[in-house]
Amino acid sequence: MDGIDLYAGQTAGYRRFLAHDLDRGLPGDLPEYELGVCCEGIEHLANPGLLLDDFFAHLKPGGSFIVSTPNTWYPAARLAYLLRGFFPSFPCLVGKIRNGSHMHIQPWTWPQLYLFLRLSGVVEIRLHNVNEPKPKHFLERLVGLPLGLYCRAREKKATDTEEAVFWQIAGSTQSRYGRRLVVSARKPGSSTPDTLNLEQVNDRE
Repeated sequence: MDGIDLYAGQTAGYRRFLAHDLDRGLPGDLPEYELGVCCEGIEHLANPGLLLDDFFAHLKPGGSFIVSTPNTWYPAARLAYLLRGFFPSFPCLVGKIRNGSHMHIQPWTWPQLYLFLRLSGVVEIRLHNVNEPKPKHFLERLVGLPLGLYCRAREKKATDTEEAVFWQIAGSTQSRYGRRLVVSARKPGSSTPDTLNLEQVNDRE
């Protein structure tokens, strides 16, 4: 197992640990891997598409990828954006901009992350449940209800399985109320089907 971080040094349990700016993608001399994990990093990047393309270039055919990041689609975050113009934990950074720092500069939602992953050519993009209170407050349940109804209506109008799965996941409890996104995907090329059945995605309320 190899690790990469701009700041951390050698960490126990890794074959090697590289100090590298992920805004420049991955080092070109890395081998292919069966699994790639980006844990709480993609929200710090100005070039997430470049990193995702590099990740999948270094995945073996049929290899899997997991990414976790804060979710800005939960109701309290959307209300904060409506009132202040900024999501929680994604403040205005004027006067604080430092290249290579731990700034939160790229807010993510399920639809946006799905788009970036799909553009990179992966399949079976799936949102996983996180063990956390969902929703945290009663008001959030009310605010999140219209989005759930909208997603269900779009799912019913879907013209293929991929579209139906997307909207079913978009309307899931984790997508609408969760504070975190944990998403997995797979690089095509293995002997397993490149599809995801509706029964495999998260349950909704």
